[in-house]
Amino acid sequence: MEDQEKPALQIVADSPEADEGSAPQGQGTAAAEDAQARQVRRGIYLLPNLITTGSLFAGFYAIITSMNGQPLTACYAIFLAMMLDGADGRIARMTGTQSAFGAQYDSLSDLVAFGVAPALVAFSWGLSELGQLGWVAAFAYMACAALRLARFNVDGDEGSFTGLASPAAAGLIVFGLWVAVEQGMTQPPLFVALVFAVLTVVAALLMVSNYEYFSPKKINLRERIPFVTLVLIAMGFAVAMIDPPMVMFGIALVYAASGPAQGLWLKVRNAHTDEDDYADP
Repeated sequence: MEDQEKPALQIVADSPEADEGSAPQGQGTAAAEDAQARQVRRGIYLLPNLITTGSLFAGFYAIITSMNGQPLTACYAIFLAMMLDGADGRIARMTGTQSAFGAQYDSLSDLVAFGVAPALVAFSWGLSELGQLGWVAAFAYMACAALRLARFNVDGDEGSFTGLASPAAAGLIVFGLWVAVEQGMTQPPLFVALVFAVLTVVAALLMVSNYEYFSPKKINLRERIPFVTLVLIAMGFAVAMIDPPMVMFGIALVYAASGPAQGLWLKVRNAHTDEDDYADP
């Protein structure tokens, strides 16, 4: 990205397109200095990409810990990746440091943190008990996460998400696993493993579905809110502290179900509208 006026927090590297050797011979120092003054400087913004790197590291750490038989630590790492992923884009928009490089880097980081990592964590914890069925479910989730991110890169999502976002899908897997581990299921029984496989496949299909989901980008942190809203937010934090994994898993389930529920409601409403139009003389 070309520099704007006084870019903040930016790693800058000189472009090879305009070095001193490109000055015409025989024009002396003045020509070389003029060529250097016109030099184009390129670089990447530090702050948002630093946060994205943190999210990428958290996803990689989740993979390592799950391979070492530490599923709960892996859940913590993916949860941290979710927090960082929600911060990098918003900070980039607030500071005016958005870039095409940052968007692509964020997408690749999401594939690791919310595609590969949850699939491997789920397989290492419980899906491996199902044999071939388990790794097929894990691969289906990872592949659908990649397809979801590819569609987002091509089409983009402005007012709403088309298909369940990959961090929300990862929340279904991670928070569900977190609840099970908190209940003492370090090695789940066969029935629980089957339920978890179904949950993994459902999360995968929702990512590539055409259901519309609410986008957090609609939330404006700078606008004023009623006082009662702040009170409700404080009460929500208090309730969440009673059983954090269960509350977060419940929120993930409600959000995942909101897309199909909204689609069904719109279908029913449109059907009634068509019947009313047909009944009118």
